[in-house]
Amino acid sequence: MKKLFSLLSIIGIVAISNCSRIPENNDPILGIWARTQISTLEDKSAESTREEWIFNDVYLGRYQSYSNSKLVFYTDFKWSVDNGTYTIIYGDPQVTDVTVNMEKANEPEILTLENGSVFATRE
Repeated sequence: MKKLFSLLSIIGIVAISNCSRIPENNDPILGIWARTQISTLEDKSAESTREEWIFNDVYLGRYQSYSNSKLVFYTDFKWSVDNGTYTIIYGDPQVTDVTVNMEKANEPEILTLENGSVFATRE
């Protein structure tokens, strides 16, 4: 009887796990977006700052900030989309949440803020 119960339990678990499917997310924002700034210091040396947003298909992502190619800050974020407007909600209070729109007509594609300024470009 124990063998029969074990066999039925295994069959039930396999049947239930095969019935559940994760919906596929093909949102155009998926991938890596970046913004780079280069500033010249008084001693004529250059300092570069690079920010990256990595969007994945489960509405999560990773924000990373680099200074002269060294990682100085990172945090996770959640993202959502509503009528083509993307909201990025960071997991760290040091970073302000932001709302952006995707401009698909440009090459490379860009994310813009509400005032129209460029937020990031697709890598």
